Amino acid sequence: MAVKCIISCPISTYSGYGARSRDFVRALINVYPDWDIKILAQRWGNTRKGFLEDHNDTDLLSRIIPGLNYKPDVWMQITVPNEFQAVGTFNVGVTAGIETTICAPEWIEGVNRMDLTLTSSQHAKDVLLNTVYSVTEKSTGSVADELRARKPIEVCFEGLDADVFKKVTSTINLDDIEEDFAFLVIGHWMQGSIGEDRKNIGYTVKAFCEVFKNKPNPPALLLKTQQANASIIDRDQIFNKINSIRSSVKGKLPNIYLLHGDLSDSRLNELYNHPKVKALVSLTKGEGFGRPMLEFGALGKPMIVSAWSGHMDFLKDNFTKFVSGRLDNVHASAVIEKMILKEAKWFRPDDEEVANSFTSVYKNYNKSLASAKKQSKHILDNFTLEDMEDRIEDIFENYLPEFPKEVKLELPKLNLPKLKKIG
Repeated sequence: MAVKCIISCPISTYSGYGARSRDFVRALINVYPDWDIKILAQRWGNTRKGFLEDHNDTDLLSRIIPGLNYKPDVWMQITVPNEFQAVGTFNVGVTAGIETTICAPEWIEGVNRMDLTLTSSQHAKDVLLNTVYSVTEKSTGSVADELRARKPIEVCFEGLDADVFKKVTSTINLDDIEEDFAFLVIGHWMQGSIGEDRKNIGYTVKAFCEVFKNKPNPPALLLKTQQANASIIDRDQIFNKINSIRSSVKGKLPNIYLLHGDLSDSRLNELYNHPKVKALVSLTKGEGFGRPMLEFGALGKPMIVSAWSGHMDFLKDNFTKFVSGRLDNVHASAVIEKMILKEAKWFRPDDEEVANSFTSVYKNYNKSLASAKKQSKHILDNFTLEDMEDRIEDIFENYLPEFPKEVKLELPKLNLPKLKKIG
């Protein structure tokens, strides 16, 4: 009897969780080809749907079911933990986790509803394990218990598709970029004041302008970003943000270019490979994992990144330009209910180190390039989809229960007497 597995996830959305869902489901199919694996497709906020249809992924599309009408042996949810529900015999939550220092109590309750939770990074696992809330007795006001994670949590990283993210000849047209050297910043420009949005894009724009203002032959900054969607209104709002930041910096400023909207993985890889794109910059305030850094890092180009949170699992100190800093309280403008809490802290890069890192990579590019090639080898040796499949198999071997197996019924052979015809 095949193990019946249902996975609830935003598998057809153009989102980070959508990409994680597709990779994880395919990996599970490869690891357990005898399982009966079905998918409950979910939305992911306002993110556009239709990825599977656009890419004609008939295998995953054929596994989508309209609803839940039986109890599966294995139930999985790829989402944030407060949405976890236990509906199967064995229940697994898969999450990128959290970008700050603490998570909401609803997340801990979600983890405790499952038999196993898989996070994308050690950072996310540590936050889930180390977040503890006191439960008080209403009648007396005294502490009656602690709310903490009491179910197993394991790290299952997000593997690189090395067949997609590899060295190629780029056909993306960046002729509008006058400079031969561009720093790439990639990620959604999320809510928050300048210097407070999670990807820290506003801060990065201003820091770049400050570092290279009034400099002869400065590099360019290429922003691959959007807020919520690929609409013209969204693009215009991004332009307004950039212009507002630039107007706050006095002097002759370096050029900033905007690449707005969605790109397929293959086109994104071409962007990474373009000869004008020399380095990636991510001064992020926090990552549950950090897929763009994994993808870009595999190509052997330099990166300037915050020295904190999920990406520290796969980036090595000797091979990457890390920017140190401190942990500050989340600004009120960036708070998201039950996700990014006002009581939490996340990363604030040191201004001087940011400036020195920009200058160092630009002026000593060949030296940075040599280190980046070592970083590429580390990723390709340890963090591919195949490595992720091995990790999934190792984890499930330790946690999955024995499910009933179909046993072929073999009847004994009967030695019947030979009959003779009468007459």
